[in-house]
Amino acid sequence: MRTPLLAKNGVERTWYVVDAKGKTLGRLATRIAVVLQGKHKPDYTPHADTGDFVVVVNAEHVHLTGKKWTDKVYYKHSQYPGGLTERTAGEIRATHPTRIIEGAVRGMLPGNKLRALRLKRLRVFAGPEHEHAAQAPKELKTV
Repeated sequence: MRTPLLAKNGVERTWYVVDAKGKTLGRLATRIAVVLQGKHKPDYTPHADTGDFVVVVNAEHVHLTGKKWTDKVYYKHSQYPGGLTERTAGEIRATHPTRIIEGAVRGMLPGNKLRALRLKRLRVFAGPEHEHAAQAPKELKTV
């Protein structure tokens, strides 16, 4: 018996919603990355984009363990001399709370041609409201 391989038009995508309030960032990001890749489905195909949509609400209330809000540093460089910028996780949460989850999920997806397509299906909102109620998202079970 041969293993069936899915084509692009044979994929059924469902929408999931995740409440990030009180959830640990790493555990939440790994669960989201698995769903975006489609590894939770029995018909997962590695070379095809078979994942689902994920809507994350309450991103500003995500939890980091220990003193990571003050000690965890994110680096960015402008490619000009002296263009290195350092920001702590607390500073990023104060200005753009969605970027912490987006960056963590991006780092957990494989760095191939499908990464950008999978990240387009991730929607992160800082507060409890989201604009995807028409898609009737199911609640995603996380740890």
